[in-house]
Amino acid sequence: MIPEVEIYDTTLRDGSQGEGINFSVADKLRIAERLDAFGVHYIEGGWPGSNPKDIEFFEQAKSRTWKNAKLAAFGSTRRKNIAVEKDDQVKLLIQAQTPVVTIFGKTWLLHVTEVLNTTPEENLAMIADTVAYLKANRKFVIYDAEHAFDGFKDNSEYALSTWMAAEKAGADIVTLCDTNGGCLPSEVMRITQTAREKLKVNIGIHTHNDIGLGVANALAALEVGAMHVQGTINGYGERTGNCNLTSVIPNVAFKLKKTSVPTDSIAQLKELSQFVDEIANIRHDPRQPWVGATAFAHKGGMHVNAVQKIAHSFEHINPEAVGNSRRVLISDLAGRSNIVMKAQELGFNITNDTPELKMILTRIKELEHKGYEFEAAEASLALLIRKICKHQDLPFQVNAYHVSMRRDGATSICEATIKVKVGKDISHTVAEGDGPVNALDSALRMALSRFYPGVKEISLIDYKVRILDSGTGTAAKTRVLIESSNGREDWGTVGVSDNIIEASLQALVDSMEYSLMSKE
Repeated sequence: MIPEVEIYDTTLRDGSQGEGINFSVADKLRIAERLDAFGVHYIEGGWPGSNPKDIEFFEQAKSRTWKNAKLAAFGSTRRKNIAVEKDDQVKLLIQAQTPVVTIFGKTWLLHVTEVLNTTPEENLAMIADTVAYLKANRKFVIYDAEHAFDGFKDNSEYALSTWMAAEKAGADIVTLCDTNGGCLPSEVMRITQTAREKLKVNIGIHTHNDIGLGVANALAALEVGAMHVQGTINGYGERTGNCNLTSVIPNVAFKLKKTSVPTDSIAQLKELSQFVDEIANIRHDPRQPWVGATAFAHKGGMHVNAVQKIAHSFEHINPEAVGNSRRVLISDLAGRSNIVMKAQELGFNITNDTPELKMILTRIKELEHKGYEFEAAEASLALLIRKICKHQDLPFQVNAYHVSMRRDGATSICEATIKVKVGKDISHTVAEGDGPVNALDSALRMALSRFYPGVKEISLIDYKVRILDSGTGTAAKTRVLIESSNGREDWGTVGVSDNIIEASLQALVDSMEYSLMSKE
C-alpha cells in the first residue's frame, strides 16, 4: 500500500535537541527498531557530521535489518564558496550509507545575508549543487527548506526560487519548515498551497510548537496537499518542542481519513509513546492528547452518566483504537454513575440499584472535603467500597505506634515501634529506617509478616507529600500518596492528617490491607 501521508520521525535528531533529552547510541538503536516495527516510513538517525555518537549510530545501523522504515542521515547544504565534493560534512552524509539523506538549506534572505554572510545567488548554488551531488550518489533526497514560511512572508519570489532550485536539482521531496514555530494554520495553508501550485515535486511539512500550533499547522499543510510530515514522538524538540507525532498519526487516520502507518500499529500508539519516554527517562505526560492517562478520563457526574449510556457522547473516538482506555475518576464532583462505573472497573458487582451506593458516594464526598484524593489512590477507594458493601472484619488493626529519632555520632537513626492486632493475637515490633516513614514501613511489615508472610513481597516504590492548606504554616493538613508493588502489580493509597507521620501510616495501612484483602 502506498500511503497518502508519509511519517518522517526525527526523534533521534531534532527530538534529542530538547532540554533534558539525551540518548545513548544503544538508546537510539532501541527507539529506531521500535519505530521501524511500528511502521513509520523514515527514521532520521542524526547528523553524521556533528558528533561521534551519531557517527557510531550509523555505523551500527548498517548491520541492522530495517523492515518498514528507511533510515535517513541529516546534514546541510555545502559550505559557501567550496566545491560540494570537497565538503567534509557532505562526504560524511555519503559515508553513513543510508538510503535517504535529508539536507536543509536557507529560504530566508535574512539568514542568507546575515547568518551565512553570502549572496542570494551563492545560496541557490549551494542548494542545487548539494542535491545534485547526493542524487548522483544514488540517494533519495529530502530537502528541508529552513524558515520556509518566514522566508516566504519576507520575500516570496526568493523563497520560491530556493525551493525550485532543490526541485530542479532532483530533490525527491521539498519540506517546508516552520523553524521558528510562530505561524498560524491559515498562513501555513496559504503558503503550502502556493508551493503545491508552483512545484511538481512532493511537498512535506516540518513544524515546531512555539505557539502551541505544531500539530495544527502540520494538519493544515496536509489538508492542502502536503503528503509528508516530520515530527517527533511525544513532541520532543528544541524550545517548546516539535510537532507531536503521537497526535499527528491518529489525526491523519481518524480525522483526515488518510492512509499512513499500518492500521494495526495505531492500537500500539500509547505503548510506543510510553516506551520512548521510558528510554528518555522522562515521566509520561498524563495530559497528552490521545495517549495520555487522562485523555479519556471522566470526572464530572453528568459526563460519566452520559458515557455510561453512550460512550461516544463524551468521547471523540474509542480509546482502544490508540491503545488507551477509559477511566472514571472519583472526587467530590462524582455522581452515582461515577461510583458504579469505577466500582465495576475495580471488580465489584455494583449497579445503580445497589443499596450501599448512596452510602459510598456520601462517604467519598466527605473524605474528599477533608483532603483525600482517590484519583491516584484507587486501592484506598477499593477498600472503602469493600468495607461498606461487605461489612467484613479487617485483616489487622494498629493499636499503637511510636516514632523517634536519635543521633549516634554524625548519624541520625530513626526508630519506629508498632503494636498490631490480628484476631486475638498481638505483634509488637521495633525497626530502624532511613527516615521516620521508612522505619514505620519496616516495623509494620515485620509485625504483619508473622501472620501474613506474603507482606514481605510488598515494597514501597513511591511516596508523595502535598501540603493542603499552606497558609496555616506547620499546622497545615498533609496528604500522603503512596505507591506500592508486589512485583506483579502496583497500587496507590492515600492518607490525610495534620500529622505527616499519621497520614503516612494511614496510607501504609491501606497498602497492606489492600494486598491482603485482594487475595481473598
